[in-house]
Amino acid sequence: MKAKISVVKKVKRLVSKFFRRTGRRQLSPSKLKTKMKVPEKIQRRFKVKMRVRKKVTGTAERPRLTVYRSLNHIYAQLIDDDKGVTLAAATSNKKSLEGSFKGMKKSEVSKKVGEMLAENAKAKGITKVVFDRNGYQYHGRVKALADGAREGGLEF
Repeated sequence: MKAKISVVKKVKRLVSKFFRRTGRRQLSPSKLKTKMKVPEKIQRRFKVKMRVRKKVTGTAERPRLTVYRSLNHIYAQLIDDDKGVTLAAATSNKKSLEGSFKGMKKSEVSKKVGEMLAENAKAKGITKVVFDRNGYQYHGRVKALADGAREGGLEF
């Protein structure tokens, strides 16, 4: 069993990920404790995410469907938390699907990604999942992805 990582370490990891993505300059880890202020939006989402993750875990029979939403794309994967393995994944960022999403709204693309994930899951014999909204509101693109996965045959 893995040792529990403190919330402070998780927040630091999340902050460094934020600065890598945005390209902003980050202070050294030694100065992180005193001078760096984590953006409120990130702190709030992280707290919600941890609250949800306490209750939601995935198994081999019923994996966790987790969603990550960036500004332009959406990613979804089925995770077996017991083994720490990703069983199936779908994304709107694939090079092979680039042309098929042109002219569609983001919520429509999210629905298609949910349907693609359901296809991948069915091919591997997975029909029941636990939905993890990952700290995002169940609204808009996250809801569209969930609806697409349901239409594709996954049970929540």
